[in-house]
Amino acid sequence: MIYNSIISDLDKKLEVLEMENNDSLYKSEVGITYTEISIKKLQKMVIDKGFKNLQAEIYFFKHIKPLVFSKLIYYVKLIHIESKRPRSRSKSQINYLNNHIDKLQIYFNDNLEFYQYYRRGATFLDEQYFVRGKADLRLHPDSFHFFTDEQFSTSQDSTVATIMAYDMLIVYLQQEIEKLENNTETVISKSMYKQSKLFWTGSKTDLIELIYALQSSGVVNSGTADIKELAAVCEQIFNIELGNYYHTFIEIRSRKCNNTKFLDKMKESLLKRIAELDE
Repeated sequence: MIYNSIISDLDKKLEVLEMENNDSLYKSEVGITYTEISIKKLQKMVIDKGFKNLQAEIYFFKHIKPLVFSKLIYYVKLIHIESKRPRSRSKSQINYLNNHIDKLQIYFNDNLEFYQYYRRGATFLDEQYFVRGKADLRLHPDSFHFFTDEQFSTSQDSTVATIMAYDMLIVYLQQEIEKLENNTETVISKSMYKQSKLFWTGSKTDLIELIYALQSSGVVNSGTADIKELAAVCEQIFNIELGNYYHTFIEIRSRKCNNTKFLDKMKESLLKRIAELDE
């Protein structure tokens, strides 16, 4: 993909930055500089070359731009949080960090309709949300800044980026709280990179379907790994809370049409990729 080199270069720089520095304010300042450079490169590429079709435009604004823009939002918010963080006793810091987690969750609630659309991997409104020049008058007021750059923004790409950034921030804040509660420095980094830089961007139902498929196929620990173990590992790797996955599986079983919708979609995507490579 033409954007891969920009994304890969940014990830490498941020990973080195996170590994070599413990000062969150310094990391945030440098991280902002790195991500701004990458965003400008993407912007120039889009304005100069455009997109070959509508699907390519949707993919860029739904996946590529938010992937980079989310890191900018992450570091900007991190500076704000850490610069005002109490330096007193642990209890005050824990309360402060928990309050910020609550504030981040409020954003999800304020954008609940789109949040649910995005989380379940829906696509039926993609042309409205991720094609330039298509305003959605139902949007949260904060989203209307996209009008300022019509060539490089859609009505909801910044919302996706914000969701991704807030997911990363919540993981960071939870790690900080855990360290304070344990009153010791953990080996696990408080950064978004040293723990896991992978975030599940599909729906929870899709991941649960995949987990049950892995367990049913017996390919993990010769079939001895149970659902609870697999779910715990996936939650850690993909920075997600799956909730009541047993209940979700009941819903999967009760589907009227297709019980393996996500697995079939994965198979279709892989076959398409193989076919394209063979052409």
